[in-house]
Amino acid sequence: MIVVTGANGGLGRLVVEGLKSVLPADRIVAAVRTPEKAADLGVPVREADYDRPETLAAAFAGAEKVLLISGSEVGRRVPQHTAAIQAAAQAGARHLVYTSAPKADTTSLVLAPEHKTTEEAIRASGLPFTILRNNWYTENYAQGIAQAAQTGSYVGSAGDGRVASATRADYAAGAVAVLTGEGHEGRTYELSGDVAWSYADLAAEISAATGTEVRYRDVSPEEHKAILDAAGLPEQAVETIVALDRNTAEGTLAGTTGELRDLIGRPTTPLGDTVRTVVKDA
Repeated sequence: MIVVTGANGGLGRLVVEGLKSVLPADRIVAAVRTPEKAADLGVPVREADYDRPETLAAAFAGAEKVLLISGSEVGRRVPQHTAAIQAAAQAGARHLVYTSAPKADTTSLVLAPEHKTTEEAIRASGLPFTILRNNWYTENYAQGIAQAAQTGSYVGSAGDGRVASATRADYAAGAVAVLTGEGHEGRTYELSGDVAWSYADLAAEISAATGTEVRYRDVSPEEHKAILDAAGLPEQAVETIVALDRNTAEGTLAGTTGELRDLIGRPTTPLGDTVRTVVKDA
């Protein structure tokens, strides 16, 4: 039995659907904080709240494999993940798969420290593991793409920095390949899209999708922060966005490894495909 945590999220739902294509539904468990929101997944659903460790033991009972999708609450993820790791060990799971961040143990990426600590906890647990170090999700740029389609300008402070992003569907397919394949224990995969693109490239794809000119407007980190503040974004969100653009300018997200393509047996989704979908749905 495979237990998928965070199964009601964007990545988790795609993993469950991918698993259902190769396994009987009753061999898949969706572990979610709010079970009623996952009733449409078509697999058994169990409550699993990272902040309530007592729910995790029952959620993981009988698990042969556990996919630990990293939590979304920055600053709280280490205790949350640690509770899940302990529950997986207590359940006797034979394989723990974790979605981490690129080069989590060496990078300056602003969001990496919690992933680094989680990886250390997994190794210390003694559980057979696989670490999936997912690069950025192309969908993370959806709001900016939609705004740029309306305004004709994509604003950022990443300079000529590049992002080797892939879609959630690509990363979900990688997770399914690991969960249903063999020989992945003890491996750490650096997963990325096949092509690293710049914000200028992104603007060009938005132009192609809309039929109107969209340009990338590169500003200083200070001006970027002021623009985001004026737009009413929460302070923590502003700091994170500006820090991520600084990381992008430094090349932190630019690595193209080919490991995701090899895992899923196909090229990763081109940037333009995602841009066209976002523009169409906006």
